[in-house]
Amino acid sequence: MQKIVPSLWFADSAAEAADFYVSVFGDGRIVETSRFPADELGQHEPDLAGGELSVEFEIGGYRLIAMNGGPQFPINQSISLMLNFAASGRAELDRVWSELSNGGSVLMPLQAYDFSPYYGWLRDRYGMTWQLMLPAPSADPRPFVTPTLLFGGRAQNRAGEALAYYAHTFSGARVGTRDRYPASFGPAEPGSLRFGDLLVFGQWLAFMDATVPLGFSFTCGVSLLVRCADQAELDRYWGELSAVPAAEQCGWCTDRYGVSWQVVPANLAELMAMPGAFEKLAGMRRIEIDAFAEVPEQEWVTQS
Repeated sequence: MQKIVPSLWFADSAAEAADFYVSVFGDGRIVETSRFPADELGQHEPDLAGGELSVEFEIGGYRLIAMNGGPQFPINQSISLMLNFAASGRAELDRVWSELSNGGSVLMPLQAYDFSPYYGWLRDRYGMTWQLMLPAPSADPRPFVTPTLLFGGRAQNRAGEALAYYAHTFSGARVGTRDRYPASFGPAEPGSLRFGDLLVFGQWLAFMDATVPLGFSFTCGVSLLVRCADQAELDRYWGELSAVPAAEQCGWCTDRYGVSWQVVPANLAELMAMPGAFEKLAGMRRIEIDAFAEVPEQEWVTQS
């Protein structure tokens, strides 16, 4: 099971967006759809009751989550998805670019750059941003999908620090590329990270310091969900990652760089199927797995 899963926040179009992404990629598929509970929300949030809460889907064998959370956290390019077309080539890159950019906008045009013979960055119709590239011939092999963190705004010039911190935080993590700026480049200071990546649980995460001033940084628009094997692992990563107590809610936390994480048990879907689970989760900050089993026997009888 993929340990870290990027979660994309949409106002109310998660299912539509997931269907679109699956249609763009030939091997895309919907894995699972979860819904808001009809009974628990029916009186308080009738517009949400029974509707899609999240849609788990795959592209290129890589797992992603689209979730409906309301309009307060629009996606920005602080966390994008980098797509490596080394295996499929330029024609497939062009096709995917055409489909993803339809109704969206171009952030960096498709062309040759000093780091890639063919690269572009776009925002799609739902606000998600994608970097499509053919790697340089000398580049080390990387998978098709790599979540990429852009450090700008209040997190400017902290990409290298963050890479080292996550390498320390996650068990068995290994640093791959670490390419630094030798001189100032816009707001990027000498020694800041032009590009770096980290292998975590068999998955790559990439890091870059911004080279233009940004008026934004990380938000809940794109978060990273960590699936934990048990309460001990959950407690460990929560203790390492949570740096903003006011942001702690329902298993969500924010780290020292502003990145949003969801630290959850791997069997969360099973736990959420228990009676009263949604109400219990809503009252938690850090998730307590045993609390989901504390449902009165009579409640099980009446709802089964």
